[in-house]
Amino acid sequence: MIKTQTNQVIALAGLTQCVHAVQQIAKRGHTDEEAMLPCIASLLKVDADDVLDIYGGLPALKQGLQLLEKQMGNPNQVDPELSRYSATLWFLERKLMKSRDKMALITNGVRNIAERVAATDLLQDEVLAELAELYQKTISEMRPRVVVMGEERHLRNTANANRIRALLLAGIRSVVLWRQCGGSRWKILLSRSSFQRTARWLLKDL
Repeated sequence: MIKTQTNQVIALAGLTQCVHAVQQIAKRGHTDEEAMLPCIASLLKVDADDVLDIYGGLPALKQGLQLLEKQMGNPNQVDPELSRYSATLWFLERKLMKSRDKMALITNGVRNIAERVAATDLLQDEVLAELAELYQKTISEMRPRVVVMGEERHLRNTANANRIRALLLAGIRSVVLWRQCGGSRWKILLSRSSFQRTARWLLKDL
């Protein structure tokens, strides 16, 4: 992947869109499937060379870019829950990269799903259940765990739980992509306004 700030912002928008969908499902019991689809699709796009191709184009990340632009701006506009989810996934991605067994399990599992599932079926319950199982066998075994806050009735629903786990796995995918594009937590801490300007610039023509 080309290491540019634009590509880093695209990957961060993907991450933000993933964790926002998690937040929506946990609190409301549903999320915008049009925004969820590119998150899940990014998991199964294993051999792409172009960052935007992984998500299906810039318009697919409009929601994530809008949320990221706010998260990088005025502290009063920051959603601390979204920041917490993202920060936990950043930490877990570093631990995952050190576990060859877990990485192999995810890679092989994702490739297997990608080979037999059509793009139009990515949000089917069966597909999300398989991705959720991959998450449980790998990421769920590491610490810290992602503590998802929401309504108990939504969190106890099996379909919702699978959607959340699949989205968290997709969030890890975005963090991996972000690092491949040259991202680091220090860059976010030191260049928030620059990241915000890039997100705003990308949104300009959407």
